[in-house]
Amino acid sequence: MDTVAPTGARARTRRAILDAAVSVLSKNPAASLADIAVAAGVGRTTIHRYFPERTDLLTAIGVYLLERIETATVRARLEEGAADAALERVCQEYFELGDVLQFAFENPQMQEWTDWETETEADKALERLIRRGHAEGTIDPALPPSWVAETMWALLYAAWQHTRTRQEPKHSALNLCLHTLRKTIRTG
Repeated sequence: MDTVAPTGARARTRRAILDAAVSVLSKNPAASLADIAVAAGVGRTTIHRYFPERTDLLTAIGVYLLERIETATVRARLEEGAADAALERVCQEYFELGDVLQFAFENPQMQEWTDWETETEADKALERLIRRGHAEGTIDPALPPSWVAETMWALLYAAWQHTRTRQEPKHSALNLCLHTLRKTIRTG
């Protein structure tokens, strides 16, 4: 498996393979590595150079997803402004990861990936944000941080499904998600 973080063209190729894999496997979990290679615009041998086995590819997708969540968390600037506003920003950032997150949630092969259970820096930052919201009074302190986080993820999933199954525009689904989140976390 590719253990060194690639740079430049190698990083772009790796990212193209991972994005193609998510796209192809979300439509057909039994798709071959050759199908993924075609979608990524690379040869099958290139896929095998990066990911010798299918399990290596699935593991890399999981790591890639966690990296994207971490990047989205940083972009949300959780330390700035009121905690409830920062929670909305992180929700907006995570919403943009819908395709890859839905793939991970719905793909039985990804459920075997044990790193899902590891607490990440993004998880810790989200918990700190919610605790700050409790202290400043912008997030109901009766709602434990784990409940608020799980509620946010459930609302995101509902918004992604709403766009997929009802062909709702993404901005409308995100607005519904944020509106419901605001009403859920409000104090009083």
